[in-house]
Amino acid sequence: MAKQRRSLSGKVVAITGGARGIGKATATALVRKGARVAIGDLDLGLAEGTAAGLGGGTVAVKLDVTDRASFAAFLDEAERQLGPIDAVINNAGIMPVTPFVDESEDSVRRQIDINLHGVITGTQLAIKRLQPRGSGYIVNIASQAGKAGIPGIATYSGTKHAVVGLSEAVRTELRGSGVEVLCVMPTIVNTELTSGVAQRWVKPVEPEDVANEIVDAMEVPRFDVFVPKANGVLYKVLTLLPRGAREGMGRLMKVDKLMFEVDHGARRAYEERAAASEPSAEGAPAAESPEPAQRDAA
Repeated sequence: MAKQRRSLSGKVVAITGGARGIGKATATALVRKGARVAIGDLDLGLAEGTAAGLGGGTVAVKLDVTDRASFAAFLDEAERQLGPIDAVINNAGIMPVTPFVDESEDSVRRQIDINLHGVITGTQLAIKRLQPRGSGYIVNIASQAGKAGIPGIATYSGTKHAVVGLSEAVRTELRGSGVEVLCVMPTIVNTELTSGVAQRWVKPVEPEDVANEIVDAMEVPRFDVFVPKANGVLYKVLTLLPRGAREGMGRLMKVDKLMFEVDHGARRAYEERAAASEPSAEGAPAAESPEPAQRDAA
């Protein structure tokens, strides 16, 4: 018997990194469903433009996910303007592309702070709001790099593995509470984050594809949200194989080359923009950091 779809109309949803990419596409899809959305982003001007374009009462709030006080203030302001939050979507993330041995300490720290610690903070703050009411959603944007180690983005893969594990553990802790945990695992997504990445090896999906799967998984709750769905089936098959066979299959699919055949020239504009807006771990401008960064997830 098919599960009955839950209505998202009137639900209040807070999205981190919502000014562009997957976050913007998800906000758009939710507004179309009648949800009321709060966009949190480091780039307040861009977030305000996105919110104005979406309409539907969408609001924009400045947010630094690495700062717990900033995150709490974002959720407080979202509730002040829109009402009690029904869902938190932890979407903000960065993906430097570099051989692990060459990656700077600052790059490693920033990825852990944003990709992992930001999700931990958002998940904890969401639980404190949702669990007492006995309903709601926590949507953590991980990646299929959180199910396999991808050369060239080793630290990123590590943070996304951690997000998957965190989400699984929290889901078990919240079982029976009425709060749903969703773990979203897209393949390469056609956003600035993946500009210059060799796409002949892996067919990318669009941000709208990810957004549609998120909405579908909120309407009919499920934990594992692979995008595309077929990759979830492939993952289950691959886990049945010995490690050597899995790694051989990865080489056959050129996964080992994916993040090494990168056109850094095609990434330059996004890298410069990100470097100008991304604070470093010490609070200095990210222009001091050589690795590319992007507050989006893939």
